[in-house]
Amino acid sequence: MKKKVDLNGKKILVTGSPGFIGANLVIRLLRELSAGTVIVSMDNMNDYYDVSLKEWRLRQIEKETEDSPVKHIFVKGNIANKAILNDLFEEYKFDVVVNLAAQAGVRYSIYHPDAYIESNLIGFYNILEACRNYQVDHLVYASSSSVYGGNKKVPFAVEDQVDHPVSLYAATKKSDELLGYAYSKLYNIPMTGLRFFTVYGPAGRPDMFYFSATKNLAAGQKIQIFNYGNMKRDFTYIDDIVEGIVRVLKGAPEKADGEDGLPVPPYSIYNIGGGRPENLLDFIATLQEELVRAEVLPPDYDFEGHRELVGMQAGDVPVTYADSRALEEDYGFTPSTNIREGLRAFAEWYRIYYG
Repeated sequence: MKKKVDLNGKKILVTGSPGFIGANLVIRLLRELSAGTVIVSMDNMNDYYDVSLKEWRLRQIEKETEDSPVKHIFVKGNIANKAILNDLFEEYKFDVVVNLAAQAGVRYSIYHPDAYIESNLIGFYNILEACRNYQVDHLVYASSSSVYGGNKKVPFAVEDQVDHPVSLYAATKKSDELLGYAYSKLYNIPMTGLRFFTVYGPAGRPDMFYFSATKNLAAGQKIQIFNYGNMKRDFTYIDDIVEGIVRVLKGAPEKADGEDGLPVPPYSIYNIGGGRPENLLDFIATLQEELVRAEVLPPDYDFEGHRELVGMQAGDVPVTYADSRALEEDYGFTPSTNIREGLRAFAEWYRIYYG
C-alpha cells in the first residue's frame, strides 16, 4: 500500500541537484509546487565531468526560481561530510529527501574506487543516519540498472537476484539497497529505491555514449562501438525518469506491523526503464540522422569512416532491459518517449549549447 504524500508546503532535500536528473527534477518541482514549499538542493560540484555544464544546469534552476512560488536554496557540500548534512537537517527538518548524489560511471570505478566508496557508501550512510535521526516521511534514492550485472534473464525484474555485480559502481549501488532495507526495517523509515536504465536527453552526462559520440563526431574523430555493435540498451528519456520520481515521491510505502508486532519495512524498489531495448547500431543511426537534421553535422557526413567496431569493455554488459510493470501497477506510469523524440531534443539542445 502507498500513502499519499502532498509535497506542497513540505521541506524537500534534493542531493545531486546540478546533476542531469537532479536539475530536471528540481525544475519540475519548482514549476509544480505551491508557496510555502522549500527545496534545498545540494552538490559538491566535483570535476568528474565538465563543471561548466553543472553550472549551466544550476543557472536553469535559478531562472526557474525567479517565477516560482517555491523557495529554493542551493548548498555546495559533500554528502560524505556528516556535519554539513546534520546541520542542514537540524535547520530545515526535511519532510522528504531525494538522494541523487553519487559517483556515477561504470568504467571510471575501475580506476578511481575511492570516489565510489566515499560518495556511494559513506555519503549514503550519512543520508540514512540523518533520515533516521529526523524521521523523514519518505526517502527516495537512486539505484541503477547496473545491479543486474551479468544476469541472462531479460527483462530484468526487481525480484531477480542481483548478487553478481560486474563493476564496483554496481556493487556500491547494490550495497545502498541493502543498507536502505536495513534502515527501513530497523527504524520504520518509508523508503523507495529506483533503478534507472540508461538515462539520456538534453544537457545529459557527457560521459554517456550518445553525448561523447556526438562530441567526437562533431570534432571529426572516430567513435568506438563496443562488442562490435552487439549491444542492447533500455534507453530512458529524462522526462520519463523525472515523471517516475515525482509519482513515487507522492506515494510513500505505508508503515505497518507484522504478526510479530515489529514493523514490516516500508520499503520498495522499482525499475524505471523504457521497456524497449534498442540495438546500439540502430540507436547510433538515429542519433546520426538527428545530428544532421539539427545541423550539428553536415548532410554528407561520412559516418562509416568515423566509426570503429571494437570488443567488449570491462564492467559492461551486453543487454539492459527493464520490467517496469510494478511501477505501472503501483503508480500508473510507464515511460513512453521513443528514441527518435529523445535524440531529436538532445541534438537540438547540443546545437544551441555548443553553438
